[in-house]
Amino acid sequence: MTTLHGQTDAKTLPFTQEARQPFRLAALKRGWLHVVMVPLALLWLSPLVWILVTSLKTRTEVFDPAAGFLPQVLQWANYPGALSVAPFGIYLVNSVLVTGGILIAQLVTITLAAYAFARQTFPGKNLLFTLFLLQIMFPIYATFLTNFVTVRELGLLNSLPAMIVPFVASGYGTFMLRQSFRQVPTELADAARLDGCGHLGILWHVYLPLVKPTLIAFGIITVVTHWNDYMWPLLVNNSENVRTLPIGLGLLAKSDSGADWTRLMAATVVVVSPLLLLFVIFQRRFVDSFMHAGLK
Repeated sequence: MTTLHGQTDAKTLPFTQEARQPFRLAALKRGWLHVVMVPLALLWLSPLVWILVTSLKTRTEVFDPAAGFLPQVLQWANYPGALSVAPFGIYLVNSVLVTGGILIAQLVTITLAAYAFARQTFPGKNLLFTLFLLQIMFPIYATFLTNFVTVRELGLLNSLPAMIVPFVASGYGTFMLRQSFRQVPTELADAARLDGCGHLGILWHVYLPLVKPTLIAFGIITVVTHWNDYMWPLLVNNSENVRTLPIGLGLLAKSDSGADWTRLMAATVVVVSPLLLLFVIFQRRFVDSFMHAGLK
C-alpha cells in the first residue's frame, strides 16, 4: 500500500520479505525431504519390482546376464502355470479363514480387555495387565512348544483351529488399544451413562468410534503377520487340505525338479497382492493411528 508521500508501508503488505521467509524455509525442508525419501522408497520397492519382472520372464532369462533386466516377451502364462502346480485355491481359502478368524477373535478380546484395563477398577488390575505385557516381551518362538502341546491335547492338529486358537488374544493389541481408550474424555462416557448406556453400550457408541484408526492399524498388523506366517502352520499341519499360502510357496520352492523361479515369483505376486491392496486402501488410517494418538 502506498502512502500519501509515495512510499510503501511495509507493515501493510500481506507478504513482505519477512513474511515469505518461513514459507521458503518450509519449501526448502520439503525439497530436502523428497531428496532423501525418494531414493529410500525406490530402494524399498526394488525387491517388489524384481519379483514382478521375474514372474514375467522365461526360466532361461532369469539367470542369463545377456538377457537384460526386463523380459523380452511377457510370459503371462507363468501365473496360471504356478497356480496349477499346487491347489493354491484351497490354500487361499485357508489363509483367508485363518487370518480372518484370528483378526475377529483378537478384535473382540483386545477390545474388552483394553476397556477393562483403561476404565474399570478391580482387584489385581495392575498385576494382570503386567502379565498381558509379558506376552510382548517373550519371542513368539519361545511359546511354540507349549502351544503345540496344548493344541495336541485338544485334538486340533491338522485342522484350521490349530492355527487360530493360540492367537485369540494379543498383549500388544491390548496395550495399544488401552492407550487409545485412556485418551477418550471420561465426560463422554458419563454422558452416555446418563442416557442409559451400560458398559457395552458405552464401549460401542463412545469408545470404538473414536479409536477407529487404532483398530484399523492393529487389524493391518494382524493380517500381515498371520497371512505371512510360515513356522506355526508348518508345525501343526501336515495335511494338504489345511495348508496356507506361505506353506504352498515353500513347497513350490522345494520341488524335485528344482525351484522354477518364474512360477515361484508369479505365485509370490498373487500372495502379496492382497496385502498391498489392503495397505493402499487403509494407509491413511494406518498412518493417522501413529501420528495422532490423542484426540483433537
